[in-house]
Amino acid sequence: MNLKRETAALIDDLSNIGADPTGGMTRLLYTDSWKEAQLFVEKQLKDNGLDTRFDAVGNLFGRLIGSKYPEETILSGSHIDTVVNGGTLDGQYGVAAAVLAIKYLKETYGQPLRTIEVISMAEEEGSRFPTVFWGSKNLVGEAKVEDVQDITDFEGRSFVAEMQRQGFDFKAPAEAVRQDIKAFVEIHIEQGSVLEKEQLQIGVVNNIAGQKRYTFVLKGQANHAGTTPMGYRHDAVYGFADICKTVIERGLALGDPLVVTFGKVEPKPNTVNVVPGEVLFTMDCRHTDGEVLDAFTADAEAWIKEIAADHGLTVEMDLWMDERPVPMNEEIVGTLERAVKASGKRYKVMHSGAGHDSQIIAPHFPTAMLFVPSIEGISHNPAESTDLADLTAGVEVLADALYALAYKE
Repeated sequence: MNLKRETAALIDDLSNIGADPTGGMTRLLYTDSWKEAQLFVEKQLKDNGLDTRFDAVGNLFGRLIGSKYPEETILSGSHIDTVVNGGTLDGQYGVAAAVLAIKYLKETYGQPLRTIEVISMAEEEGSRFPTVFWGSKNLVGEAKVEDVQDITDFEGRSFVAEMQRQGFDFKAPAEAVRQDIKAFVEIHIEQGSVLEKEQLQIGVVNNIAGQKRYTFVLKGQANHAGTTPMGYRHDAVYGFADICKTVIERGLALGDPLVVTFGKVEPKPNTVNVVPGEVLFTMDCRHTDGEVLDAFTADAEAWIKEIAADHGLTVEMDLWMDERPVPMNEEIVGTLERAVKASGKRYKVMHSGAGHDSQIIAPHFPTAMLFVPSIEGISHNPAESTDLADLTAGVEVLADALYALAYKE
């Protein structure tokens, strides 16, 4: 088995499904291209001699049954959906890598002691409907019918109707959550530039950062730009600029791994000759330590209120996301680290600043992640890319880790 050639071929073949005419890939939950991709992965699994099935909502599984402990499952995979006009690696690399790793293990070592299973999860991105982690939430029993039964996509198509059109439906309420999964390992592109800048091949992820997201509305007074003296103004943009500078500088002073971002800014009336009377802005703050995240955001809220008052402004605040940090399982992290050390590949133990299916699965089953480098840290973009040598190295380390988990006592 030429792992490098097969890695390139499988990713290329998958990337043709949902290829965007403008570049990149668009493969959204319950679209025809999404179904085609799941059926393509199913064929790869069947061709490799694995038993396949879809669950009620469209998660795909391929199993290689264990000889001694068939009731104990080692699971690996990722999500098959993409963002709109995204790259060719986010999500599907983890699916392809799991398919190839199990193919290699089966051809090289035969039947494992424990069952190994590939999962190609239905959805993670939230790119079509206003819901995220639909695949992994269904895997662990966290999905709620009421969260999706009345939602539609950007063209008004019903989530439920589209799910049923592709031959899927909600899980039965009485269906038990699986108890056989003893480990889940997800491999993913980093979507950042740390590994590339440090010239490393592999990241062993020990924590997924928590994140808080806010929307703020600063309100002052819109007025004539020519007739309102500077000292008489209640300029919402000036107040926002002070807030942005203050919070970011204090975040820099606290240091890594804290990150804080003001990503969306909408001044009103947004006209060249009017003093802005209102600014809507967002703040995204992340850290791997929940207590540090809470403390910094509490301080940031206080600073924002104080600065607003200093500028003669009022402020409204909406904290609409509060995701806690999710540590990976220490034992599985240790298994991954031993595998990459034995391979001689350059690596580091690191956290993930982005969200992944692993953060949903980790509270339920022992979970850890591997990263491979992203060229220039680019992701969710047609330019998303990773050197083939690094993609292959990731498959090799994943295979070694799955061997340790499934083939050894």
